[in-house]
Amino acid sequence: MFRNKEYVLTIYREGSFTKAAEKLFVSQPSLSASVKRIEEKVGSPIFDRSTSPITLTEVGREYVSTAQEMDDMEESFRRYILDRASLVKGKIRIGGSSFFSAFVLPKMISDFKLLHDGISFEVHEDSTKNLMVKLNTGELDIVVDNTVLTDDEIVSERYMREMLLLAVPRALAKPELSEYAFCLSDIKAGTHAEREPVDLRVYADAPFILLHRENDTGKRADAIFKSAGISPKVAFMIDQQVTAYNISSSGIGISFVSDTLVKHIGDGVDMVYYNLPPEHAKRSIYFFRKKNHYQPLACRSFIDYSIINAKS
Repeated sequence: MFRNKEYVLTIYREGSFTKAAEKLFVSQPSLSASVKRIEEKVGSPIFDRSTSPITLTEVGREYVSTAQEMDDMEESFRRYILDRASLVKGKIRIGGSSFFSAFVLPKMISDFKLLHDGISFEVHEDSTKNLMVKLNTGELDIVVDNTVLTDDEIVSERYMREMLLLAVPRALAKPELSEYAFCLSDIKAGTHAEREPVDLRVYADAPFILLHRENDTGKRADAIFKSAGISPKVAFMIDQQVTAYNISSSGIGISFVSDTLVKHIGDGVDMVYYNLPPEHAKRSIYFFRKKNHYQPLACRSFIDYSIINAKS
C-alpha cells in the first residue's frame, strides 16, 4: 500500500490531482487510478475529493504521516551510505525567512562552497511557522532563525547573537533624545551596544509598523509595550521584518528591527536607532535541526564552519 506513496504525497503537497499529475509527469487519469488502487488496499479513502483544495481524510492523514516518516528514513539511510563512502558531495536543504534567505544565507553558502564545491544547496524561503513544519516532516535539513522554540523534537545550536533595535524615521525622531540615538555607522562598528536604552513612552503617540505575535520580533515588541504600559498605535501589521523596515524607512512609522538586518540593508536609509530594554532586546540566531534524525556530514560541516566564522 506504500509502493506508490509519492503519488499521495505529491497530491497532498500540491493540493490537487491536476497539479500533482503535472509535477509527476503522468496523466491525471493514470494518477487517479493509482491512488484508487492504494485506497482499495488501505480499505478507506485517503482524500476527501469534495473539497477545494483537496483535503485528507482521517485515514489519509495517518497514511501521509507514515509515508513521510518512511521517506525521511530512506533519505537518512541514503545520506548515511554517501557519508560512509567519504563522498564530499550532497545537497543541504536549508530554510530561512525572507531576510535570512536574501541577505544572510548567500554569503554563508558562498564562503562554505569555496572549500566544498561538491556540495549544493536548496534554499527555502518561508515564515518561521512553515519552516518548522518542513523541518519536522523532513523536507528541510536546517533552518536558520532567531525564534525561541520549545519543541522537544527540534535541536538548536547558536549561530550568533543580535540585538533588537527601535528604528525611527528621521522625520519622527525627537531631538531631545540625541544622547540615546545612533546611526548605521555605529551599528556597523558595533559601538551601538554601549548606548542606554530609550524610554519607549516618549514615542507612545507615534504610529508603529509591527510584526504578528507568532513572529519572535512581534512577541518581543509586545512584551516591551506591556513593560512600558503602552497601547501602540498600529499603522501596519506585517509578517516579515524586512517588510516592516522598508515601510518604516518610507517615514510612515516606527519599527522594531535587528541590528543584523540594519547592517545588511541599512545603507541609504535615513533612520535613527535606539536600544531597547536588554531583557527583551538581546537574542540569538540559531541553526535548528530535527532531533534523532541522521545528520549528513555536509550539514554538520556547514553548521560548524558557519559558527566558527561568526565568532572570528
